[in-house]
Amino acid sequence: MAKPLGVMKNLPLGKAVPAKTNRPLPVGARLNCADNTGAKELEIIAVRSYKGVRTRLPAAGVGDLIIASVKKGRADMRNQVVLAVIVRQRKPFTRFSGAKIRFEDNAAVIVGDDGMPKGTEIKTVIAREAAERWNKIGSIASVVF
Repeated sequence: MAKPLGVMKNLPLGKAVPAKTNRPLPVGARLNCADNTGAKELEIIAVRSYKGVRTRLPAAGVGDLIIASVKKGRADMRNQVVLAVIVRQRKPFTRFSGAKIRFEDNAAVIVGDDGMPKGTEIKTVIAREAAERWNKIGSIASVVF
């Protein structure tokens, strides 16, 4: 017997239903910095916990933890290697409800080793998937979409 579409089995109560996020941002992609740490532009160096295929570039999507280099920003921030979480991507992705979500740009938020954001506020929009996975990022964001 066929199961109705949109029904997932054995979902734990109280957990967020993940979106079907793709990974459109490979190593070398440039991202805007969405927080107030002083960095303006980041470049992806590596993707944390990426399991890939030989000769394929590691790639990341919304909610993924990346290692990035600061390319533009304040003089003391430039050329630093930082950890960041991707909060927006231009490539459309599908939420569990069936809605397709697309943002105007690719953006990330700089975090520490423990996952706490380095900045104190995020004045731009961030994706709900990133806010659910990284609670502290969601709490300092002004708009979660």
